[in-house]
Amino acid sequence: MLTVYGLKSCDACRRARKALGDREHRFHDLREDGLDGAMLDRWIGALGWEALLNRRSTTWRALDEAERAGLDAGRARGLMLAHPTLVKRPVIDDGGTVRVGL
Repeated sequence: MLTVYGLKSCDACRRARKALGDREHRFHDLREDGLDGAMLDRWIGALGWEALLNRRSTTWRALDEAERAGLDAGRARGLMLAHPTLVKRPVIDDGGTVRVGL
């Protein structure tokens, strides 16, 4: 089954869900339902951490400069697990292919 990961309040997520029309899907709210390490590792493996980290988000801008500086895969993964709203949205997973953004 197709799963859309994002935030209920995110305009891009709303557009993605609307574009799916009548296609059956499940919505997973990253803020309410959380983000687990195995799921994030699968996405990073498929897309790379750079594609997943939303550097335009309010959450990113609120981080200390020290937290944002010198990122590598491990630190980016840790930040996304600590702050799921740092994940670029929507992430669309159909069980075989993972896509991010519209």
